[in-house]
Order: sequence, then C-alpha cells, then structure tokens
Amino acid sequence: MTEPEAQTPVTEKKKKKKVKLEEAAATPLAEAVAVVHDEEEEEEDDEAEPEVDVVPKAVIQKEGPFLAAIADPLADEKLTKKLLKLAKKASKRKQTKRGVKEVVKAIRKKFKGICLIAGDISPIDVITHIPVLCEDNDIPYIYVPSKEALGAAGLTKRPTSCMLVLPKPLKGTAADDDEAKEFAEAYESARAKIAAVEPLYTRR
Repeated sequence: MTEPEAQTPVTEKKKKKKVKLEEAAATPLAEAVAVVHDEEEEEEDDEAEPEVDVVPKAVIQKEGPFLAAIADPLADEKLTKKLLKLAKKASKRKQTKRGVKEVVKAIRKKFKGICLIAGDISPIDVITHIPVLCEDNDIPYIYVPSKEALGAAGLTKRPTSCMLVLPKPLKGTAADDDEAKEFAEAYESARAKIAAVEPLYTRR
C-alpha cells in the first residue's frame, strides 16, 4: 500500500495559486464573451451611432505624455462635453468637415466654423499646421483631449484628428425650425466659450 504524498509548502502554494487563477479567470472570461458578442453586433450594424453623450473622465482628463505640448487652448471637462455634443449634432445635420485633408481644403475654400483638434495625436506634426491656418483665416479653434471621443462625436468608429463644425449645412439653406434654432444657439455659445479661453494674440 502506497503512502499518501507528503504535502510540501511548495506544493500547497502551487495548488492555492492554481485555484485562485481559476477563480479569477471565471468572471473576466464571461465579460470577454459579452464584449465579443457586443462587438459582433456592432459590426452587423455599421450605421449604429457611437455614444458620446457621456464622456468618461479618464478620456477627458488625459494629462502628461498623452497630450501634445502644443495642445493649447485645451478644453476642460465641461467645455469638452459641450463641444462634443455640438459636433454630434452637426454631424447629424451634415455640417462638418472631418480629418486633416477635408478641414484644410474647407478652410482654404473660405469655409467658416469652429475647429476642434485632438490633443493626443501622434506624431503631432500631422496637425501642427491647422492652428496657424485657422488663425490666418479667423477661425476659432480649440483642442479636445481625445481623438477617440472626437471621432465618436463625428459618428464614426475611427479616431479623428480634427473637425470643422460649420454654422450652416453644406448644401441648401438651414431649415427654419426649432432644431435649427437650437443648433444655432449651441454653436454661438460654443464659439463664445472658445473665444474666452483662446490666447490673447488670436482673439478677434
């Protein structure tokens, strides 16, 4: 008759560690399955609008190495939410130009609006010419902390480096309804807020 194997301290530690790992793996695995399931549903519905109504503080309050040194003026948490909501409304109304190429082209064609620039773009050289272009054309601009949040506000799943929010639709005239008036008020309010935080040498 064989004697039972002696339980050494090392063996016991290994068993306890194995049990803990199994317990820890249970919950994340279920969450991971749920995430994958959600992602598959999103892929099936490409036109589903990304949520930007509530922007996580971790995204808004990026500091240090996440933000470029030239990200000034930078919107605070309250102003960031206000600007992203405006950008979302503008995107629904087809009153935006998104991405460096589109924004630069629109500014050179003398489009007016509010320019939102992501402050966490890397390499920063991609957008360094945008502020100068805005200043030369009397267009108010401001940095927001997250390219992901800016992309979501533009109703796209991809991060966005910059966006030009236009005061009027690209084609035709703005509809004279409550929604149009509400957007106009939000636009002017955002413009005033940006003017209050922009550097003195750029104030118009």
